[in-house]
Amino acid sequence: METRSTIIVITGDSGCGKTTLCARVVAFAQARGMRVTGVLTPPRVSGGCKIGMDVLDICAGERRALAELADTCDGPATGKWHFHADGLAWGADILRRATPCDLLVIDELGPLELVHDEGWTIGIELLRAGRYRFALVVVRTALLPRFRERIENGEPFVLNVTSNNQDAVFAELTARFEEP
Repeated sequence: METRSTIIVITGDSGCGKTTLCARVVAFAQARGMRVTGVLTPPRVSGGCKIGMDVLDICAGERRALAELADTCDGPATGKWHFHADGLAWGADILRRATPCDLLVIDELGPLELVHDEGWTIGIELLRAGRYRFALVVVRTALLPRFRERIENGEPFVLNVTSNNQDAVFAELTARFEEP
């Protein structure tokens, strides 16, 4: 029997808790024995302000610097974010080894991938290949049309997260894991 792959997109405004929601889903899935792979991008905060992002290997729990607000990095930049080339390469390597799995997490495919064709474009290839039961992908709302064009394999299930609806979105999302 062939298992159908489902792409679930988490979208919402900056700072609404998309990464936090993804981390909750990862813990939920792991507690149920699912094979969960991929990357999270937890923020680094100083004085209540987001100053950088790390890349976290979900399987190994290892974390490395990914991006900074300050222009001190050797990789590409998108708007205010300046990326570390080695952080991007490490994240891409994690994704390259991520499938097959029950839950693939890519936090996030953003302007770097969907506009500039840089960064974690391997994630787009993985989504097209469908070697996962579920894929949980963070995509900015404005980039959803580009994302849909790039994945080319059906309509993803899109959940819009706000600071007020995280629990409801979590419940809706995790209920999908219980479906046959």
